[in-house]
Amino acid sequence: MLGTWRWNVVFGIFGTVLTVAFSIGNNPITVMLLRSMYAFIAFFVLAYGVRAILAYILQPPSLVGEQTEDEEGKGTLLDLQTPDESMDINQMLKSQLQDGGSAPSADALSNEAAGFRPLNPPQLLSTKNTQPEELVKAIRHLTGE
Repeated sequence: MLGTWRWNVVFGIFGTVLTVAFSIGNNPITVMLLRSMYAFIAFFVLAYGVRAILAYILQPPSLVGEQTEDEEGKGTLLDLQTPDESMDINQMLKSQLQDGGSAPSADALSNEAAGFRPLNPPQLLSTKNTQPEELVKAIRHLTGE
């Protein structure tokens, strides 16, 4: 079930408060206290039903099929091993030693050229020798005057 018996007590006190609030002006104190006690007992017992229904509604859905032995271990292990690339590194070092160490080999350049192109933005022009009237017109145009 969902929760503890304390929820039942809280629910019972809630019922008692409601009963007292609605009958305080219409009934004598003894009748009001008797009905409040009955309300506490009724709400206390009713809380068990409410908790049972909530537990049934909020339970997680059961899985359709049983897990097989293959699926039980999935996701429990993490493989942090990198692939062995020592032969590639040795080959690259040998090619650099043979070329003099200054430039990479031609096949390395062709691989880089196929996958990478550097950004070539247009160059900005400077306005060192412009007339003051042209600058004033440009500033007025940019400020919207």
